Amino acid sequence: MSPLGAGGGAPPPLRGDLELVAAMIDGGRVLDVGCGEGELLAYLTLYKGVDARGMELSQTGVNACVRRGLSVIQGDADHDLKDYPSDSFDYVVLSQTLQATRQPRGVLEHLVRIGRRAIVSFPNFGHWRVRIGLSLGGRMPNTPFLGQNWYDTPNIHFCTVRDFLALCDEMGVVLERSVTLDRFGRPFRLNPRHGLANMLAEQALFLLRRDRA
Repeated sequence: MSPLGAGGGAPPPLRGDLELVAAMIDGGRVLDVGCGEGELLAYLTLYKGVDARGMELSQTGVNACVRRGLSVIQGDADHDLKDYPSDSFDYVVLSQTLQATRQPRGVLEHLVRIGRRAIVSFPNFGHWRVRIGLSLGGRMPNTPFLGQNWYDTPNIHFCTVRDFLALCDEMGVVLERSVTLDRFGRPFRLNPRHGLANMLAEQALFLLRRDRA
C-alpha cells in the first residue's frame, strides 16, 4: 500500500516554518517548488485534503517522494516554471529555496503568475549573527541556521528581509501576510517592515499575490 493510503491518526510534526505554510493553505490545488522529500506535500495531501503536486531538482528527493506515493516531477525553478499556465494553482510554495535560484526575480514573477497566491520563505542574511560574523571575523558567516561553508553552500543570492520587501514593492507584488521567525520556525511578534525584524529574524515567511488591479 502507498504511504498515502495509511492516513489517519494525529498528523506528524512538521518543521516549524512548514507548519506555518500548511496553516496558510485552506484547500485547492498546490504546487510545492523545491519540495525536497515531500514532507509538506504528504501532510497537505493526507491531513488537509489538498490536491498537492511537487517539483524537485534532486533525483534523490524525487525518488523519496515517489516512494511516498506523491505526485512529483523533476524540474528546475529557474527554467521549468515558465511551462505552467497562469492561475493553474491556488497556492505555489517556495520554501527555503529562493536564495538558491539563479534568477530570484524571475522565479518570483512566475510564482505569482502560476498561483493565485504564493508562499515564500527564506533565511534572512541580515540577521545579527551574520552581520557580526562578517564584520568581526572577516569571513563569510557560518551560523546554526546557515551551516554550510562559502564554497559548498547552495545559497547564491544573499537576501535580507528588507531586500525581499523592496523587491516585492518594485514588482507590485501584494503582501497579504508576513511572519518573521527564529531558527526553529517559531514566529516573532515583529512586523517585517520594522527595522528590528531585519536584524532579529533568522528566517521570514510571506503570503503573496500579484496585483490584479
